[in-house]
Amino acid sequence: MATILSQDLLEDQYRAKLVTADEAVKIVKSGDWVQYGEFVMQPKELDAALARRVNELEDVKIRCVTITMIPEVVKVDPERKHFRFNDWHFSAFSRAMQAQNLCNYIPVTYHEAKKLIEDFVEIDVAFVLVAPMDANGYFNLGTSNSITSYVVEKAKKLVVEVNTAVPVCLGGNGESIHISQVDYVVESVENQKLLNLPETPITDVDRQIAAQVMELMEDGSCLQLGIGAMPNVVGSMIAESDLKDLGVHTEMLVDSFVDMHESGSITGKMKDIDKGKMVYTFAMGTDKLYDFLDGNPVCASYPVHYTNDPFIIARNDKVFAINNAIEVDLYSQVASEAIGSRQISGTGGQLDFIFAAFRSHGGKGLICLSSTTTLKDGTVVSRIRPTLSPGTIVTVPRTINYYVITEYGIALMKGRTTWQRAEELINIAHPDFRDELIKEAEKMKIWVRTNKLEA
Repeated sequence: MATILSQDLLEDQYRAKLVTADEAVKIVKSGDWVQYGEFVMQPKELDAALARRVNELEDVKIRCVTITMIPEVVKVDPERKHFRFNDWHFSAFSRAMQAQNLCNYIPVTYHEAKKLIEDFVEIDVAFVLVAPMDANGYFNLGTSNSITSYVVEKAKKLVVEVNTAVPVCLGGNGESIHISQVDYVVESVENQKLLNLPETPITDVDRQIAAQVMELMEDGSCLQLGIGAMPNVVGSMIAESDLKDLGVHTEMLVDSFVDMHESGSITGKMKDIDKGKMVYTFAMGTDKLYDFLDGNPVCASYPVHYTNDPFIIARNDKVFAINNAIEVDLYSQVASEAIGSRQISGTGGQLDFIFAAFRSHGGKGLICLSSTTTLKDGTVVSRIRPTLSPGTIVTVPRTINYYVITEYGIALMKGRTTWQRAEELINIAHPDFRDELIKEAEKMKIWVRTNKLEA
């Protein structure tokens, strides 16, 4: 519990706890579990300082959520003798590290993270990037509320790295840390800007899928968008459409939400909870997004046990959840995080929001993917498959899957038999692969009425 202190006493506390990064990392001992900040809120200078201790430490286990850089602790220890890195949700950097056996994945159903950390996760030291302390003694967590508020409570020692470039993201709740909770304060020397995600190339197929999505959307829908080109296209199309009174209750806030808000499409006035607020748990994008968030009371940052709880999400009507996938099989199982044994991303909140959308009155949960993909050798393969690639992890089970969308149409899975699901999915597969899928479905004893399949 934070104590109310005068400005002078707050400043005294701050100065008493202010140290260099090299001094702060001395609290890490061999065998410790260390938690880094999440997404674009990773502490660069504390990471570099910890790396400088490489020859003094052994078996230091580090956790992060979606690293947005190759950590210095990994660069200095290519054999993992001193530091063992782990990620709750893989990024391109995590994948590159995993390929060299330098990173492990931590499975998590995102809305369960609070209980997981409280009951099952050990955190000896936490390094958290924050905005500068305000007049009341609080450091804002910036763009990543997510699991950080639980980490702050669980960590035996807490070090904050203060960066003047971090936007102040209002809550919600759990969005700030009081000086009384902090063991050490490190002021960033470089105050690097937050990572700006590169622009994702948009294809004609992305636009075709987004157009299918737009056919289902209604005024007053409450949006959740995943990462990637296609959800951003949907955002652009909404901003240019006559849709009105949309709400936002999402896991991730991206640039396209700024466009939709500025166009007047988002008002939030039809929401049943957090009326008028754009609710999210973390944000990743460009300076356009970070500038929009800074001190903006229309945006509400919450911990993930709130944003991703299906029963909380579903209190809003017309929850419209739009997510990507890698593969869908004819049983309607969805793989969104891995291909075979290769971890690509993570479960994240996809399962949470697809489940919630079905519970929401008038809600729709969409799994979107292009009908084909091209392998490195130039081979074109179907992303709707008879069965998932061997060893592939299921992200959304067939019992939870709701809608599947490709550039060829929309397939409803709810209430459908196995043969109806297969039929629906074959109808939205690429035409070049439909005959093969029919044959495979027959081999698997999924009855498909081929005469009813569209040409």
